[in-house]
Amino acid sequence: MARFLIEVPHAEETVACARVVKVFLESGSHFLTHADWGCHDGDHRCWMIVDVADRREALGIVPPAFRAETRIVALDRFTLEEIDTILAEHGG
Repeated sequence: MARFLIEVPHAEETVACARVVKVFLESGSHFLTHADWGCHDGDHRCWMIVDVADRREALGIVPPAFRAETRIVALDRFTLEEIDTILAEHGG
């Protein structure tokens, strides 16, 4: 499994914002009903971190109406040893 950040922007108007949240909550999808929203802080996006097979599967979690604007980011973690090796190999 790979880990991805899913970011879905939406319109900032109160009614439009509420409609997007409602679609997510009514979907019944565990991923969508547990999304984190930035609306109350003026950042009209939601975020989810998911463990799925690939980028295509991550995008498939998002309702079709929002997929065109969705951003999918593959997430990685590094160990100190990995970073030390990279720095050593690149003169850092």
